[in-house]
Amino acid sequence: MTAHPASIGDQMSDSASRRQAPRATRTAVADADTPGFIAIARVVRPQGRKGEVLAEILTDFPTRFRDLQRVFIDAPDSDPGAVAVEDTWLHKGKVVLKLGGIESIDDADALRGRLVLVPAEERVALADGQYYVWELVGCRVMVETGETSKPLGIVTEVERTAGADLLHVAYGARDILIPFAKSICKLIDPGSGLIVIEPPEDLLDLNRE
Repeated sequence: MTAHPASIGDQMSDSASRRQAPRATRTAVADADTPGFIAIARVVRPQGRKGEVLAEILTDFPTRFRDLQRVFIDAPDSDPGAVAVEDTWLHKGKVVLKLGGIESIDDADALRGRLVLVPAEERVALADGQYYVWELVGCRVMVETGETSKPLGIVTEVERTAGADLLHVAYGARDILIPFAKSICKLIDPGSGLIVIEPPEDLLDLNRE
């Protein structure tokens, strides 16, 4: 499940406000088979003749590759294995990795499609009001109106936009789109898996049209 850091937008149109808004970072929880890890890259193909690999970047913080000393590589039938990082450099929007023990084109080719992981506790710390997408997906959304509160659905996706990100909330057989904005999302508690919204009167009606 790829996750980007999500920002809680304020729905203001000025660019400064958007920069301060929490946005979803693309650092991903790899999948249910690799608990405790997040994916920062996915190997695309060999790059060079000495075992280097070209990888798609799965993080909004590509500068973190400069200081990597160790990563884990996911494996279909076993726990992720630790691998030393000997060198890294950015290349045409991707990253080239030289990993310990990968010394030939054939070695590198065997890593095609594999996720490059780091322990979840090594994720980049976000500013206040920012959340990783993987923290938001799966959260229950409650609608608060005055003194009443009722369940709406479960967040299935966070869509990045030029303004506020959009929460896709499963509602029956369809998704309802909720702006991830301070004026709407009154409580965001990923630890409890809960988001409480107080939407404008017509927002839910517009989604149902």
